[in-house]
Amino acid sequence: MATKVQSFMTSQPTEVNFPVTTLNETAIVQVPARLSVLEAVGFKQTYQNLTQANPHPKKIIIDFQQTTFMDSSGLGALVSNYKTAQEKGITLTLRDVTPQVMAVLTLTGLDKVFLMEFSSDPAFIEAENVIEAPKNSFRKPEPLPTTHPSIASWMKRFIDIVGSLVGLVITGILLIPIVVAITIDDPGPILFSQTRCGWMGKRFKIWKFRSMCVDAEAKKALVENQVQGAFFKNDNDPRITKVGRFLRRTSLDELPQFWNVLKGDMSLVGTRPPTPDEVERYEVPEWQRLDVKPGMTGEWQVNGRSTVRSFEDVIRLDLQYQKNWSLLYDLKLIFKTVAILFNRKSGAV
Repeated sequence: MATKVQSFMTSQPTEVNFPVTTLNETAIVQVPARLSVLEAVGFKQTYQNLTQANPHPKKIIIDFQQTTFMDSSGLGALVSNYKTAQEKGITLTLRDVTPQVMAVLTLTGLDKVFLMEFSSDPAFIEAENVIEAPKNSFRKPEPLPTTHPSIASWMKRFIDIVGSLVGLVITGILLIPIVVAITIDDPGPILFSQTRCGWMGKRFKIWKFRSMCVDAEAKKALVENQVQGAFFKNDNDPRITKVGRFLRRTSLDELPQFWNVLKGDMSLVGTRPPTPDEVERYEVPEWQRLDVKPGMTGEWQVNGRSTVRSFEDVIRLDLQYQKNWSLLYDLKLIFKTVAILFNRKSGAV
């Protein structure tokens, strides 16, 4: 049994096969050397075919013995398959996970979620020992995958560090008047933190100056979502305070994110950082937007963030950034962002 899928990224048809071996009530799916967007679509389809069979297997083993590269799309397919297994009451096990794949699972915390087993092959026994080695081991950890050229760019990271330090100095200068304004307008916490998904879906806490009422998260369900797809926006959100509207219009509420950039969770320029509930709704190809670090600004920021009304537009802008990326392009987007910061029509993220 094998599933074939055509790449939506190329004009030429490409086939990807996923051999499946069935023994009693167990199915073993062999994953190829790469599990990127094209392969990930086929991987999910193969898995769906198995789970929709009547009767379906009671156990499915995903064999990663040959896999040496997995990006965000591959991770997304794996997460989707895990959810399907839970819904169907199927035991999902990962077999012979290579160090390269384990590095991705560890980054996202999924190494603690999946059941894993290793064959008797000495090479995989060694791999298992490496994975379970104590933290003080001197063995060099497996490098994470280069899902996009920007991830491997030391110059981009250097610009992020310098830019974030400058930004934090500016934040320190403006801190007192912002704190006073927020306190007078709506007493409560000065900073607001929210869980977002960064590179490869890794979760982190994003920081902003609070621009909404204290119980904004609890009231979210009462506010109409004016956009389509897997994100939330309301132009006249009643939860936003008077000072908050000014902070958002001038993007001053985002100044604390320079700390996220300095830590490496974000970049000065990148894609829009989604919330976990948004990512929960992604189809496999949409995970591509997580192949780069999220940014304080990006295509969505300089191309009318207040006018984006569908998730398809968000995906289009994020993939456009990935396609056009260069250090010069990053600088161009930074300058464009500075130019529109006080544009009254520039809405909030």
